[in-house]
Amino acid sequence: MKKLLLLACLALPCAAHAQTINFTTEDYAPFNYREGKEIKGATVEQVEKVMAAIGVDYTIEVLPWARAFGLARTAPMTCVFATAHNSARDPLFKWIEPLLIDRNILITRRGSGVTAGNLDEAKKYTVGTQREDYTETILKEKGFPKLDVASDFNATLRKLLSGRIDMMPISELYYDKLKADQPVEMVTVLSAQPMGIACEKSFPDDLRAKMQAALDKLIADGDQQKIFLKYGMNLSD
Repeated sequence: MKKLLLLACLALPCAAHAQTINFTTEDYAPFNYREGKEIKGATVEQVEKVMAAIGVDYTIEVLPWARAFGLARTAPMTCVFATAHNSARDPLFKWIEPLLIDRNILITRRGSGVTAGNLDEAKKYTVGTQREDYTETILKEKGFPKLDVASDFNATLRKLLSGRIDMMPISELYYDKLKADQPVEMVTVLSAQPMGIACEKSFPDDLRAKMQAALDKLIADGDQQKIFLKYGMNLSD
C-alpha cells in the first residue's frame, strides 16, 4: 500500500503542494486588518484573488508584525504580507510582488511643534516604530539616534497621539486615510519601496511562479487598481 501511495504522489505533480499555504499579516488598514471576525484590506483581497486563481488552499492570520515576520522566516509554507522588499530582506525570502509601490513618510501630532525640512533635521527627535518592521531598519541605516520600538503599529500611533514620541513613519497611502480621523500631519519623506508577499526560503519555486503569474495578471487586467480605489487608495500607477 505504501508503494502504491508513493507511485500515486509521483504521478501527480500537484500533490507536492497539497498542504495549505499559511499567510501572516498585521493589523494595518487599509492594507490588511480585522473587521469583526473578517480579515479585509487592499492587500488581503489581492492575496485572495491570487490564491483563487491558482486553486491552492490557504489561511490568513493577523498577528503583531514581529511575530508575523518571524513565522515567515522559519515556518515552511508560510508567507508574510505586505512586506517591504529591500536589499537587507532580499535574500531572506522568496518574493511575489508588487502588491503595491509605497512611500513612507514621517508624521507628527498636529500642533506638536515638531518640524523638519529633511531627514538630518528629523534626527533630533524621538521616532517610534515597530519591532522587526522594515522602517526600524531604515531608521537605523539612516542614522536616527533616538528610536522607540513598540510591539505593533497601533501601539506606536498611541504613543504619537499621547506625546510620548515626536514622530513615526507611516505609509503615505495610509496617511491619506488616517489624517481624516486623527490629528496628524506630515513632516518629511523617509523612503520608497515595493511591497510584496515574502515566503520562507524553502517555498516551492513552481508554486511561487504560479502566484507571481496570477498577480501579474491581476495587475495587467486592472483589477489591482480597482481594489486600491475600493479602499480609497487613489494611486496613479
